[in-house]
Amino acid sequence: MYFSVDNPTITKTSYMKLVFATNNKHKLREVRQILGDQYEILSLEEIGFHEDIPETEPTIEGNASLKSYHIWNRFKINCFADDTGLEIEALNGEPGVYSARYAGEGCNFEDNINKVLKNLKDKTNRSASFRAIFSLIIDGKELQFEGKVPGIILAEKKGIDGFGYDPIFQPIGYELTYAEMSADLKNKLSHRGEAARKMSDYLKSL
Repeated sequence: MYFSVDNPTITKTSYMKLVFATNNKHKLREVRQILGDQYEILSLEEIGFHEDIPETEPTIEGNASLKSYHIWNRFKINCFADDTGLEIEALNGEPGVYSARYAGEGCNFEDNINKVLKNLKDKTNRSASFRAIFSLIIDGKELQFEGKVPGIILAEKKGIDGFGYDPIFQPIGYELTYAEMSADLKNKLSHRGEAARKMSDYLKSL
C-alpha cells in the first residue's frame, strides 16, 4: 500500500509527464520499462539538471523525500525519486541507507560488494532484504511507496546483468541472482518494481 506524508489531498492533475530525480541510467531504464508507455518519464539530464543531489538523510525514506523535493523546489514540476537499501540481518541492517557508498566516498559497487562479502565471511546467516522507497510529488504534495524483497547473500558473484549488489542477491524462491535474471523477470519481482507499480496504481486512481 501507499502511505501519505502529512496526509495530503492530491487532486487530479497533469501527471502523465513526470521527472525521475536520478542520474542513474540503470534505474531510469528499469523504471521506464516497469511503467511502460503510460507515462513520459523524463531524466534529470532532459530537464537540464546536471548536479548531484546530496543524500544526507539517515533513512531511505528521508533520502527519497530529499531528492524529490530538491527537484520540485527547483523546477515546480511533478516528479518522483527513489532510494534503495540492501539490509543484511547479520550486519544489523547494513549497508542500508549507505548502500551506494558502503565502502566509502568515491567507491564503486565492486568495492561495496567486496566489503559485504568480507563482513559476511564468517557468518552463517545470509538473510537480507532489498527495500525501495519511491517519493512522488504532485502539485507540491508527497506520497511514498515501498517495495521490499527478501533474499540471501551469496558467497560469490553470479551473473553479469543488472547493477549494484545484483550479482550477490538471490531472492527467496529463485535460484538466480538479480544479475542472472532477464530484465522482465527482475522488474516483475524486484523491490523497485513493486514500489513503482504501487505508484502507478495510485496515479491511475486519480
